[in-house]
Amino acid sequence: MEEELRCPVCKQLFSSPVLLPCYHALCLACALDIQTTANQVHHAPAAHLHQQHSSQSSASSVSTGSSSATESVSSDQDQADKVSILSEADSGVICCTSRPGSYAGTPNLQGLLFPPSGSGSVFSLACPVCRKIVFFDELGARNLPLYRAMESIVDRFCEREALRCQMCETEPPKVASVVCEQCEIRYCDGCRELCHPARGPLAKHTLTKPRGASQLRESICGEHNEPLAMYCMGCKLPICTQCMADNRHQSHDLQSIMAMCKAQKTELSHNLQQLSEKARSTTEFIQRLKGMSDKVTESCIEFERVVTAQCEALIESITARREVLLEAIRQDKDTKIRTLKDQQASCTGKLQQTTGLIQFCIEALKETDSAAFLQVGSMLINRVANTDMTWHQEVTNAAPRVSPIIDLTLDDTSVIRAIDNLNFIQMKLPLAPIIIPEDCSAENNSVTVAWQPPSHSFVQGYVLELDDGSGGEFREVYCGKETICTVDGLHFNSMYNARVKAFNSTGEGEYSELIGLQTAEVAWFTFDSSLSGGPGSGLNFINDNRTVSVDGWEHRVALGSVGFSRGVHYWEFTIDKYTADTDPAFGIARIDVARDKMLGKDDKGFAMYIDRQRSWFQHNSVHERRVEGGISSGSTIGVLLDLERHTLHFIVNEMPQGSVAFRDLYGVFYPAVSVNRGVTLTLHTGLDAPHMDYH
Repeated sequence: MEEELRCPVCKQLFSSPVLLPCYHALCLACALDIQTTANQVHHAPAAHLHQQHSSQSSASSVSTGSSSATESVSSDQDQADKVSILSEADSGVICCTSRPGSYAGTPNLQGLLFPPSGSGSVFSLACPVCRKIVFFDELGARNLPLYRAMESIVDRFCEREALRCQMCETEPPKVASVVCEQCEIRYCDGCRELCHPARGPLAKHTLTKPRGASQLRESICGEHNEPLAMYCMGCKLPICTQCMADNRHQSHDLQSIMAMCKAQKTELSHNLQQLSEKARSTTEFIQRLKGMSDKVTESCIEFERVVTAQCEALIESITARREVLLEAIRQDKDTKIRTLKDQQASCTGKLQQTTGLIQFCIEALKETDSAAFLQVGSMLINRVANTDMTWHQEVTNAAPRVSPIIDLTLDDTSVIRAIDNLNFIQMKLPLAPIIIPEDCSAENNSVTVAWQPPSHSFVQGYVLELDDGSGGEFREVYCGKETICTVDGLHFNSMYNARVKAFNSTGEGEYSELIGLQTAEVAWFTFDSSLSGGPGSGLNFINDNRTVSVDGWEHRVALGSVGFSRGVHYWEFTIDKYTADTDPAFGIARIDVARDKMLGKDDKGFAMYIDRQRSWFQHNSVHERRVEGGISSGSTIGVLLDLERHTLHFIVNEMPQGSVAFRDLYGVFYPAVSVNRGVTLTLHTGLDAPHMDYH
């Protein structure tokens, strides 16, 4: 965490820290030292040491020194927990006025292209971390607000380092338990008994507990010299009671400063808890990487033994070649160990950075000054949230870059005359993938198959195969690098067997075990707004796309979300609204049916259109076989599609509407309906098919 507490200019612990608009911090002395006149071009501000400030910062780190302080704080921690990263903030060029904190809110982007001129902008300062520029008036960097949370954390850090025993000879010194008011020396329990016994002249000395350096601060309004009581949500500033009377805050949302501080601390604590869990899992992953180095060595030793045994079997002819082969194995071992160490170092660095941020945020949560915490609460929340989001990509899904198994084998089947060409086979065929049954599923007429990669195999891709749902031949349905695949458009009420194999440049591996997936016996579906023409179709869908209506005079066709090519399927429509003298059409259609005509007007639709008194069957603009019996509000129309007999039936109010409406139906058909003039229908699916007379 100590890196978070050091000024990026003087590299010392912050002294009188001030907060830049980009949320990076500087010592006030360093900010004054590196500021320039506003008309100068900022290239790379010199990060030279301000002598007076350096001496002050060195004094604040007390007698133990900065290096000893670091060791004393982290003596019981792993090396991976010692380092933190520099703060990063969002970009933007800000123009400051003479009022401290006046830059809060949205950055003034015009300042990037048109820096302020005249008496309003005398000085400018480029952040030494992110190079963002801020402009000031004649007061310069003194306009920047004091970074109170940082100042408190530095005080507590120095306080911990100051409370060390001054008589200990060990490094680091132990924590002092008492301080002698007469001697002005701090002692731990052991040194007190040894150096300051409670007898003789020393018995009259007064021993007390050490007192820390940090003090409780109360934030005061810089304009009215009153305690800050509220927080303006519009200005993003803490304000006092007199500020609340100003016109600039009258229409703003004002919240209690304590409530806002508590809310942000709660959110930051929650984010820190999640990030800490991931840091803990990363520590375990690093230990795995360390352990894999030993496994690589063990594997190589075993492989050397095998190679040596094979070489001894070949006696004289293999002797000259043996050392070359062993050297190749050692080089492969060294390469893998170097790769694992590099990955270990990368993960350790990420963990170090995250640990530093966590420690810094924990210290910030200890801030008792609500205004001071709110000054950086949002920034810390964003940093923790961003680190949490990038963790999944950088660490959570990480895997060892190499296998601890040596993927080499020695071919000893060659004859003696081929020994000079004897070499390692560089790659094996991949092993069979493993199906994950709990992640596989079947829904309606689609199945999802998931598998895990074969262990210790180099894989470039996978091939997924399904049979025809009736135990027939397998066919390839997917080829790629993903380990999960969903296959749509299958037959209903069918058992599909699936298998998967891996491949690399050497060839294809073995198939996985079979898994059987049963598609649904009856179909559950809704209207599909995309298949029905999209937003410009004029159709209105509600009730999770189960109810459809249209206000225009022209017929519009709405299609279901599932296509049928096999099985017996039945669904119904209820008439929610029917007041006009119109004739909606019900039936099935192919995917390329005309969507701006009555269903059945082209050769892609098969329909029954019906009014208040009678109905007709219609296909390709030919309507025939009038049947008496119409519909009204509340009526029910059933559609029975039997693709085993390739027929279509209609049922109105539980009575068959004539005999078989259409025969010889082959191919893929979608449930369809065409409506106009305010007719409203609701679709009901997942129904058992009624028994029908097919004569």
